[in-house]
Amino acid sequence: MSQPTVSAETVEHLIRSRLSAALGGRRGVVEGAVPTIAFTLTYVIFHNLRTSLTISIGLAVVLLLVRIVQRQPVQFVVNSLIGIGIAAVFAARSGKAEDVFLPGIIYNSVYAGAMTLSILVRWPVVGLMLGSVTGDITSWRRDPAVLRLCSRLTWLLVAPCAIRVAVQLPLYLFADEKHKVAWLGATKLALGWPLQVAALSLMALLLARGHTPVQVPVDTPEEAARLEAEAAREG
Repeated sequence: MSQPTVSAETVEHLIRSRLSAALGGRRGVVEGAVPTIAFTLTYVIFHNLRTSLTISIGLAVVLLLVRIVQRQPVQFVVNSLIGIGIAAVFAARSGKAEDVFLPGIIYNSVYAGAMTLSILVRWPVVGLMLGSVTGDITSWRRDPAVLRLCSRLTWLLVAPCAIRVAVQLPLYLFADEKHKVAWLGATKLALGWPLQVAALSLMALLLARGHTPVQVPVDTPEEAARLEAEAAREG
């Protein structure tokens, strides 16, 4: 029995749509950056951890209230508020301002590791995302072209996380104490949205070049076995 296909849809189209929804637009980017900018500048000026955390969290709360008053989605502000809240716990427990940046380093390390593992076991994260859109979590793996595409796109998601860790971890461990917070804040901003835009631009270029069907009809068990074997060789 043939499996149904999604009419007039391609893998590239679905992934572009899903990534666009995940970004939050320019406003989401600004809202995510405000707490880091506020903390870094305040600490560089006053060298007071409590004051810096208070101002940073306060601005995030203000942004959240503005969203609520405007009846706009609050997802990206809430994400930012949760992030600075976790960072504040780390810094408050240790008393070290640079520990504000430690959760981000840990997050990027775990995220890069998990996505790399997903590629190595041939269940790339982008493929799982595709499966959640189509409603079939496994069928995309039957097509070697789809599996290769999803693996390449997942590598492009790994790259920004790995670069952030490679730059920030040495700064966190070895940078001069006097300038550590300034360096960590500056690199977090520089390697945040700009690096993500670069990765997404490469993804967009890769997606724009292809027209991979969402599903490949499989008429017989023999055909399914053939596609699985080809995926194993080429995935």
